[in-house]
Parts: sequence; structure tokens; C-alpha cells
Amino acid sequence: MIPEKTCRFPCKHVGGGGGGLRRRIGKAKYIMVDKTLADNTFSFSKDVLAGIASRVLELAQQHGASAAETDVSEGLGQTVSVRLGEVETIEYNQDKGVSVTVYLGQKKGHASTSDFSETALRDTVKAALDIARFTAEDECSGLADRQLLATDFPDLDLFHPWNLPVEQAIELARQCEDAARAVDARIRNSEGASVSAQASHFIYANSNGFLAGYPGSRHSISAAVVAEEGGSMQRDYWYSAARHPDDLEDPRKIGRIAGERAVRRLSARRVKTGQYPVLFEAPVAASLLGHLVSAISGGNLYRKSSFLLDCQGQQIFHPNITVDEDPFVLRGMSSGAFDSEGVETSARRLVDQGVLQGYMLASYSARKLGLQTTGNAGGPHNLLVHSTGESFDELLQQVGTGLLVTELLGHGINTVTGDYSRGAAGFWVEKGVIAYPVEEITIAGNLREMFQRMVAVGTDTLARGGKVMGSVLIESMTVAGED
Repeated sequence: MIPEKTCRFPCKHVGGGGGGLRRRIGKAKYIMVDKTLADNTFSFSKDVLAGIASRVLELAQQHGASAAETDVSEGLGQTVSVRLGEVETIEYNQDKGVSVTVYLGQKKGHASTSDFSETALRDTVKAALDIARFTAEDECSGLADRQLLATDFPDLDLFHPWNLPVEQAIELARQCEDAARAVDARIRNSEGASVSAQASHFIYANSNGFLAGYPGSRHSISAAVVAEEGGSMQRDYWYSAARHPDDLEDPRKIGRIAGERAVRRLSARRVKTGQYPVLFEAPVAASLLGHLVSAISGGNLYRKSSFLLDCQGQQIFHPNITVDEDPFVLRGMSSGAFDSEGVETSARRLVDQGVLQGYMLASYSARKLGLQTTGNAGGPHNLLVHSTGESFDELLQQVGTGLLVTELLGHGINTVTGDYSRGAAGFWVEKGVIAYPVEEITIAGNLREMFQRMVAVGTDTLARGGKVMGSVLIESMTVAGED
């Protein structure tokens, strides 16, 4: 129901990998458990995690590693879902894990475990070393350079556990779903509503003397419902996610938006094939930013599998477009003072009036390219696309006659050439006003051309994951529907 995002520390540890306890309670009835996330006195303190990390590095050195790095983490949480007013599931998760990467000169090996015992740590280090012995040397492998490691660790306000008893979580989920179903009599079914509260903490350490970590939280509320009329069914959803529960949208508002979005899609039509302006609604516009990130990421660049090879310093967007990367946004979903290699992060202008200012590199990809890491091991930090000042209604006026996209389907993106072709649904716009819903259409173009034709970004800013931007207008794309 909630689109997953690729998260940086500490999000990636929330409810993820490693081993641990998962209790899933199914339909019809639930068991009251005397526990809330506010009790998230983690099973292991920060000092214990740090001690485990230090011990892993010590074991690696004792067994012959020339360098090593490790990540020790723990996460816990609770997710409640209801459907048609009944409790669907209650799930508790508690996970922990240790990953270790060792180097024998330029040879690299990796292993992980969910067991924090001395024996397991020793066996995991040995397993990583065994792998390293059988891998080929790679002159670009190795830890991040010592002088690039973070030494300043500001409090970015990322940890806010939610004191949420299970009965209250159920009530919030019901409020959300009830609000969605109350929007219109044509809402005949529901995929349910869910409330999730998650928390984690981690320590990253390496043999260059780095050892640091921090706790984080991620909470969410979501709903998805189905509207039906004349044999036609349409589904839509809405969700809110935040570090602090107080920053979540009201569950009734989330439900209402989900219901309204489903109903407005009823009686959808197709449109005639042609070249038209295309307005990407804010929730789907973030996908365009994702294509930029992929194209300027080190892995695709050194493999020469990007349509933006050798484009640093070049005009890749319309001059109206400016994009910032900021790791230091308080409560930001992709905030962090260091990346997953311990490299210090920094705020920067990624695109300035259409000109690409830099790539997104980790140490390995930077060495492959003969450049320096940008502190993006683990992915991008918070990305903000500057608005060009138009409201959503003003963007519709600029469209005139064209397409408003509210949903994208499929993954027809060629990162090497930039060719773009995706199924879409949304609304047809005539004379600057939404006329009727549309579906079963395909939008196509080339991302280099689409970026150059990205003429406006709305003031209807939406934060989703680590991306913050409004609706985006591309002045011309191919829209394939009826001949």
C-alpha cells in the first residue's frame, strides 16, 4: 500500500534485513500485547552496538585483514492494518544484524549474521575473509579515504518513537478507512488502511578509525480504496510518512484524499494519439527525479550505462530548473551527517539553472572515474526541486490542452539511451481545466529531451521520502491512445 523507498541510514535498518522476531496476527481477532513503540528501549544500547562493531574490527585484524568495515543495527516496530472495519493484521517486528566487509589488499569479501554472539562474529569474519581470498584484486576497492570521514555529528532530530498502544493504532486505521469509504457511495470496496510505527539504531565503524551511528524513526498512515460505477472499477490511495508522529497528516484527511482520488477516476476514457503538453502531478513527478539520480550515479557512469555520460557542467535541464541536495534537513527522511562509508556529507546545488553541477559517487565509483566521492554511498540525500512559482491551477492553464498524469505504470526506461515509455492514467485537460479522467494510454519520449522541456515546477510541493517537489510541466511528449 505504501510505496517503498530506498533509504539511507538509519531508515534502511527499520524492519529490514538481519534476523529477529516477527509476530503476525491474522484476521478476525487480535491479541492485546502489553507493549508500545515508546517502550523501544532497544534490546541493545548504543554502547553495546559500538562494542560489537569494535570487536568485529578487532577479529578481522587478528585473522589477517588489511582493512575492514562493519555495520551493526537493530530495528523494531509495529504495523496494524484494517479492512472494511475489521482488524486484518497486527505485526510486530524486531530485527538485528551485523554485516562485515574485509579487505586483503585489493581483494574484498562480505558476510553478515543476525547473531551477536562471539562465536557468530568470529565465524562471520572468517567467512568474509574466505570470500576475499577467492576474489580477484580490484585496484579501486577499499575503504573511504581517512581524510574524508565525518568528524562532526549534528543532531538532525531523526528519532521520535511513537507511544502507540495497539488499540489506538487500530482506531487510527479505522478512522482513516472510514473517512475514505464515507467520501462517496460509489466506493464499494477497500484494500484497507494501515498504521505503522518503526524505530532503529545503528553503528558503522571501519579500520580507518571511524565509529559513529544514530537512532531514527519512520512512521506512516495509509489507505487504499476501490470505487465502482457501471461495471467500471478504479483504485487509488494516499499516505503520509514522517520521522515524528506529529508531522503525519490526520488519518481522516488521508482517508478522504484516498477516497476522492478513487472516485474522480471513474468513467475514464482514452484520448487520441498525438503530441501534447504533459503535467506530472507532484506524487508521480518525483519519479523523474529518480531517473536523474540513476543517470548521474557512479555505478551507471563508470559502466557507461547512462544517458548523461560526461555531462557535468552541461545544460541538461531547462534553465528554469534548479535542484538542491541537503543532508541536514531536520527530520528529513534522507538526512545524515555521513554516508554508508562514513564519508562526511555536504549540502550542494546539484543542478543550477539547468546545468548539472556534480555526480553522485561512492568511493569505489569515484576511483573508477578518477574523481572524489561525493558522500553518496547508500544513495542521495534529501533532494529539493525549486518551484518556478506557478500554482497547480496556473500550471493547468499553461497546459491548455493536454494530459495531467496522476499514475504511472510499468518500467519502460532505458537508462543507457534515455528512452522513456510508460503506461499512464490521469485526466485530460482542455482550455486549462480538467475535463475528464483518462486511462489505457502510454506516454513516451527521451529523458534528455524531457529534461530540456521541463519548463515549470509548481508550488504544490509534496515531500515523499527524500524528494521534495511540486507538479512538473513538460511542454511536449508523445501521448499514445486511440488512433
